[in-house]
Amino acid sequence: MQRRSPHGMGQVAPEKARNFWPAIRQLLDYLGRYKLSLVGVVILALASTLFSIMGPWLLGMATTELYDGALAQLAGSGAINFAAIGRLLLQALGLYLTSAAFAYIMGWVMSAISADISYRLRRDISDKIHRLPLKYFDKVTHGEVLSRITNDVEAVNQTLSQSLTQIITSLVTVVGVLGMMLVISWQMTLAALTIVPLSLVSIIVIASRSQKYFVQQLDFISKVNGHVEEMFGGHLVMKAFNGEADSVAEFERRNDALHEVAWKSQFFSGLMIPVLTVVGSLGYVIVAIVGAWMFVQGRVPIGSIQAFIQYVSMLNQPLAQLANVTNVSQMTAAAAERIFDFLDEAEETPDTSTPQQITQPRGEVEFRNVSFGYEADQPVIRNLSALVKPGQKVAIVGPTGAGKTTVVKLLMRFYDVNNGEILVDGQDIRQYTRQDLRRNFAMVLQDTWLYSGSIMDNIRYGVPEASDEDVIAAAKAAYADHFINTLPDGYKMVINEEISNISQGQMQLLTIARAVLADAPILILDEATSSVDTRTELLIQAAMDRLMEGRTSFVIAHRLSTIRNADNIFVMRDGDIVEQGNHAALLAAGSFYAELYNSQFERDSETAA
Repeated sequence: MQRRSPHGMGQVAPEKARNFWPAIRQLLDYLGRYKLSLVGVVILALASTLFSIMGPWLLGMATTELYDGALAQLAGSGAINFAAIGRLLLQALGLYLTSAAFAYIMGWVMSAISADISYRLRRDISDKIHRLPLKYFDKVTHGEVLSRITNDVEAVNQTLSQSLTQIITSLVTVVGVLGMMLVISWQMTLAALTIVPLSLVSIIVIASRSQKYFVQQLDFISKVNGHVEEMFGGHLVMKAFNGEADSVAEFERRNDALHEVAWKSQFFSGLMIPVLTVVGSLGYVIVAIVGAWMFVQGRVPIGSIQAFIQYVSMLNQPLAQLANVTNVSQMTAAAAERIFDFLDEAEETPDTSTPQQITQPRGEVEFRNVSFGYEADQPVIRNLSALVKPGQKVAIVGPTGAGKTTVVKLLMRFYDVNNGEILVDGQDIRQYTRQDLRRNFAMVLQDTWLYSGSIMDNIRYGVPEASDEDVIAAAKAAYADHFINTLPDGYKMVINEEISNISQGQMQLLTIARAVLADAPILILDEATSSVDTRTELLIQAAMDRLMEGRTSFVIAHRLSTIRNADNIFVMRDGDIVEQGNHAALLAAGSFYAELYNSQFERDSETAA
């Protein structure tokens, strides 16, 4: 796990994956369904490598045949046997082509497996996101979650598609090449192996330096993604408060940190091949000297020396690949660990196994001694009790932080109460499935949410089976039809990704139309008219009054003048209902509600003046 600086943006302490083998074992579990395919990949890798190893042996025999024939021809006692040489070369060519064919098939199969693994990981992460409680997203940025489904999964995909086959072929190559070298000459093999300790030391030193930077690189990528997502998601606010300079400075700090570990990881990783090439060149010199001495003594043919030099070259490559796999495996383990840590996060409390059904919803809501806090030691709601009868229009008012929106979140089971219970139609909401419960609510929030798609589809969201006529009727009821018809393409106009081609007030009207279309028995309006002008507010208020007839409605309002006709007003303070009644009764009581109302009326009068 990363260790943050006190300000959350310092350097991350160098570290490897905390649980290397558990992460690898979980990744292998994902490979379980591909056992037969993986066995086939192993067989293809073995065959491809063994055929490749036999090639230098045949080329060495061809070289010896050519050399012996040339000497015999010069001595006048024979001639070069081109037919034998041709057969050997054709055999070598056949081996290399067969090896290449097996390698191609192996790569194709492994790419298919790795792509499917990546698909399953992304699907599982996406499913997990929908099962996580909202409190998880209170502490994790969207960019960090996005990094799991993009960068981390891609890191695992690259390893599975490339490094896994490299491990197999490299190990087989090392064993096979050493075997062929021993067959040719154990003396030359010992001479060649004198460079192996130097190669291993080089590999260990470089790998130990590079692997920690690969691990850090993933973390800093998620930090950069998180910052970009936050700043561009709220770029209007950032510009309004002249935050561009601070945003750029923060991005530069994070990007510099990413640049620092990225170039180091790539530098040390790229250093492996040149260093091993230099070390391997020493091996060629040693083999050439020992081989020449043994050839002069007649102990090895000339072709064997040529084959042996090829084998020395083949030995360096798999050693470098294994070293590279060591680096990549650390990065893969870190990525897999981040993925599986995310998949292992505590989920929402499961729905009851014996759920109750809401067959004929009445809309009665009761809060019984409800207590709740986002943090266990910081209660937001304290012992709240209230009864809302079917069809009542209930307003929830109070100062900022009183717990108004929290009440709605608890009612919708976005969070579960710590103590007490909330009942809908006489049944604890935990006895319903979340889907069945939420089907009985329609919400219009102060923070509007639309997605990149047509206006028709945005209104239809949540009721996909609704006809075009139903959508248009809902838009008319929400007084959105007029402005929609003035837009290019009307209901078919596509809202862009930034939601910048319609106004904030128009966005609010569309979300209200969406709630109208849902036709739910319980309505939740959280400052539903906060982003529209006064004239539009009056129209929406009239539409809402018609919509709320016969339905239980919860209205969270800061402007108290908009909830005068509420059947009941819950006045909240410090997480509890301190007063309740209708507007006239609460004003007559002259208590906290009257104080709130009069202070707001005075501010409005001063503003008007």
